[in-house]
Amino acid sequence: MRFKRLIVLSASLATIGSATALHAQARGVSPRAAQQAAQQHPEIISEFGGTVSGPRSSYVAGVGNRVAVHSGGGRYHFTALNSPVLNAFAVPGGYIYITRQLMGLMNDEAELASVLGHEVGHVAANHAGGRQQQGLLSQILTVGAAVLTGSSQIGQLVGQVSQLRLLSFSRNQEFQADQLGIRYMTRAGYDPNAAASLLASLGAAEALNARTSGREDQRTTPSWARTHPLSADRVARASQMARATGAAGRGIRNRDQYLTMIDGLYVDDDPAQGVIEGREFLHPDLRLRFAIPVGYTMQNGTRAVSITGSNGQAQFTGGRFNGDLGSYVAQAFQSLAGQQRIPFSQPRATTINGIPAAYSTTQVPTQRGPVDVSIVAYQWDANTAYHFAMITPAGSGVGPFQQMVQSVGRLSSAQAAAIRPRVIDVVTVRPGDTQQSLASRMAYRDFQLQRFQALNGLPANAALIPGQRVKVVVYGTRSAA
Repeated sequence: MRFKRLIVLSASLATIGSATALHAQARGVSPRAAQQAAQQHPEIISEFGGTVSGPRSSYVAGVGNRVAVHSGGGRYHFTALNSPVLNAFAVPGGYIYITRQLMGLMNDEAELASVLGHEVGHVAANHAGGRQQQGLLSQILTVGAAVLTGSSQIGQLVGQVSQLRLLSFSRNQEFQADQLGIRYMTRAGYDPNAAASLLASLGAAEALNARTSGREDQRTTPSWARTHPLSADRVARASQMARATGAAGRGIRNRDQYLTMIDGLYVDDDPAQGVIEGREFLHPDLRLRFAIPVGYTMQNGTRAVSITGSNGQAQFTGGRFNGDLGSYVAQAFQSLAGQQRIPFSQPRATTINGIPAAYSTTQVPTQRGPVDVSIVAYQWDANTAYHFAMITPAGSGVGPFQQMVQSVGRLSSAQAAAIRPRVIDVVTVRPGDTQQSLASRMAYRDFQLQRFQALNGLPANAALIPGQRVKVVVYGTRSAA
């Protein structure tokens, strides 16, 4: 939170016609769509945490252009985003985005080419042609935000899942993008097997995310799995397509070059936007902290922190403060309602951990029945306030989030200074090194071995070879992402 987390990698398969028919559908980029995408580009960058600059940005653009030249026409723009989520998406008009988190999961340049090629395929085949450009941008940004956003209507607040599905391409379109992407990367000289190896890594990463967040036995799935679901046979079918090219196993992988490029890359949260440690959100620059309830998940974004669970959804954000917390609470309710009007009770003043606070709860009707909407605001300094906006079942008020709203507090200087980014450290395997010994260096409190395996695309029984280069995640120093 600089004051999104989004996982949207296009990814499902279905049946389709011949490769010749596919190629005929690729239409390139229209000038009008390109102009609209250029206008939206700065907003997308802002919403997704800024860009990854310098040599890494040039590297991504170079690989992307090398692949896109085989798409049949049009100019493409490739941007690496400073976002802590596994995410890649395309905007009509030839603008392709990939996050540093997804780059960190990749193990060679060919895997990067496979993702960029897939997204180019969506643009070239005009898969978003049935939707208006502005609508697509709104959908992308809505997915990354919480149910509660400054511009949302109350009726939309409980509809996050249905909004997420607006981003979905059809299974047929996803398969087309897969085939086109593999076609483009193969013609660019890359090993088409990289598409399957990346998908295997994504599957391992998602399985690990489910374990670390306690979702193994829940029905909830992350946004990228909902919007672009990975079918059970995804890897096998990608392998089939690679073999059909006749070039499987014989193209460029550029593993060493790629690993050198991502050495030192931030993973997970950028401290400038705050970090998530277990159930805690910690922001060293704002000197702020809070903890979410057990069983809830948290997503950090450039404008807000989103909290979701079985008994409610919430967002933590902030704004300018004019000295009156009651007025601030009223403005927060109004921002939720948009042009509608929400009647609410007079905010009540209190103090939480020495911080002046005010709160109010009201009940509003939605298409899915009544819900409680609550605001709890905190006077942080003379000019700034922060607040939780919460949606809970009717009659429960703040109840499910009571401990969370009471946990807001200030970090000490020492605590703030101790918060450091996690970065990728590329190391060379030495004689005697094992998965377990290298995993012990991982800057996590739990699942060190499993995280090491997912990060490097390694099966549990894989032996490490002296001289081999692998990735570990360690604590680094704050700098540009």
